[in-house]
Amino acid sequence: MGLEACCAVEFDINGEETFMINKNILTTLCRKFSNLFGNLVGEKVRLKVIFKDFPGGSHGFELVARLCYCYSTSSSMSMELLSPTNVAILCSAADFLEIESMEAPSLKPHVEKFLQGIRFWTWCELIEALKQCQGLFCSKSYSYSAIVERMIVDQLIERVAFPRIIASPFACSSDRSSFQFSCDSSSINNSNCSSVDSSSWWFEDLVFLKIGLVDKVIRAMISHDFDHAIVSKFLFYYHKSNSLSDAAEAEKIETTKVVINLLSMLQVRSIPCKDLFDLNRVATSLKISRCCRNEIEKLIGALLDQATIDYLILPSPNGMNHAYDVDFVLRVMHTFFFGGSAELTSNNRLKRVVKMLHLFLLEVAPDPHLKPCEFEALIRVVPDAARESHDQLYIAMDIYLKVHAGISDHEKMRICSTLKHEKLSAEAVRHLSRNLAFPSETKPRLNVNRQSRMKSLLQENDHLKSFFDSMFLKSFKNIIIDVKEDAEKRTMLYDGDEGIHNSGTQMASLKKTGNHNLSLSNAAVYYLPKLCS
Repeated sequence: MGLEACCAVEFDINGEETFMINKNILTTLCRKFSNLFGNLVGEKVRLKVIFKDFPGGSHGFELVARLCYCYSTSSSMSMELLSPTNVAILCSAADFLEIESMEAPSLKPHVEKFLQGIRFWTWCELIEALKQCQGLFCSKSYSYSAIVERMIVDQLIERVAFPRIIASPFACSSDRSSFQFSCDSSSINNSNCSSVDSSSWWFEDLVFLKIGLVDKVIRAMISHDFDHAIVSKFLFYYHKSNSLSDAAEAEKIETTKVVINLLSMLQVRSIPCKDLFDLNRVATSLKISRCCRNEIEKLIGALLDQATIDYLILPSPNGMNHAYDVDFVLRVMHTFFFGGSAELTSNNRLKRVVKMLHLFLLEVAPDPHLKPCEFEALIRVVPDAARESHDQLYIAMDIYLKVHAGISDHEKMRICSTLKHEKLSAEAVRHLSRNLAFPSETKPRLNVNRQSRMKSLLQENDHLKSFFDSMFLKSFKNIIIDVKEDAEKRTMLYDGDEGIHNSGTQMASLKKTGNHNLSLSNAAVYYLPKLCS
């Protein structure tokens, strides 16, 4: 560079590269260098400065050095240094070296003027600018650098929401003179039309982002009322890509935590239930904190009506002897029924979840390690009003009691006390009455059961009951009249043949003593069985 030895300062930038720069030029614009070298100007001292966390590394330092040399020669800052690929790095490095605090012309108005054309950047230039932002603002929040990052993120979101508004968003050109605004959708490359029409065309382009920047992008999307269904799809796509990568376990844990927190900010019904179960499996394998797992279980519980029995068949955690993770099912079921997600009017949702729980009971009932209190908790987690039939519940109880024949009578009674006989089918009631695995106190009394069923049938067919009652009474009255007439004829016959038959005297004496009704009663008794038969 032709610098004198007394003016040259050696800079080691993050161990990447070494620069020899005139300290007098640097102290003109940078307050940090002015404070460092101010008392050494003009002295013949050999200096070496080592940076370990310079924003943008050697590339960022070179941009600042070129900016300082440009100002020292022309007393102005050149816009030619700025491009979509370096504006973020330059602003971050300028903030780091405190260039804006000196009396020299500010870099800020030049950057603002440059960013006015951000809407004309190509899609690839936006992606490259966003890529340069990574790692620049993570450790510290530099004032103007953060503003530049936010402008890039906002423009990215606008481009994702309205990909056809900007001319050639997919054309990757570094020629700034070629920027032209056009609302004509025909300007978009035909080969990318299918990608533009798809809501997920941008997913693959943002997979490279680190989780810290993903958090900022997604929060910005939510604040701009972006479609929550698309946001959730991207989060699952990003998480899956990260899980399959060679990233360290600590990075995967951090990614999973952030994704769960971001999902909790979305509308619950916009999140695919199946993807939540997959995310929960990953969180369990990574041993995520209980707090984060509670968040994802709340989301699963709210969407439990969209699940199937296969989703609930999860292996038991390490250290547990159960065949399946019963505690997980209890937690998500409790969230669905008592967490405000199951409205009383959503009968279809309730029916689906109750049916799924009954299928789960049938799966876990044969497990010899399932404790009675746990099986009882699975039964009682469903409100009694939500069950229309107890047949499946009875089958599950029957399996459990036969496999766990050694449990106490008290435990059997607690399990069977939830069974409602009136909600069992006739076949199930007959089977229960002969089932030796159930305590006798829980079996129905058949006569009472038959009476209750007959009563219900009569109530349901009240018009038939009235009809048959009237027919029976009418028939009975006719029979009584016939019996009376027959009895009178017999009496007259006995009176006429009193001298012929020996029994006539007896009948006459009965007639005289007022016992005529006895014969009528006997006759009635004789005819009534014929009617009943």
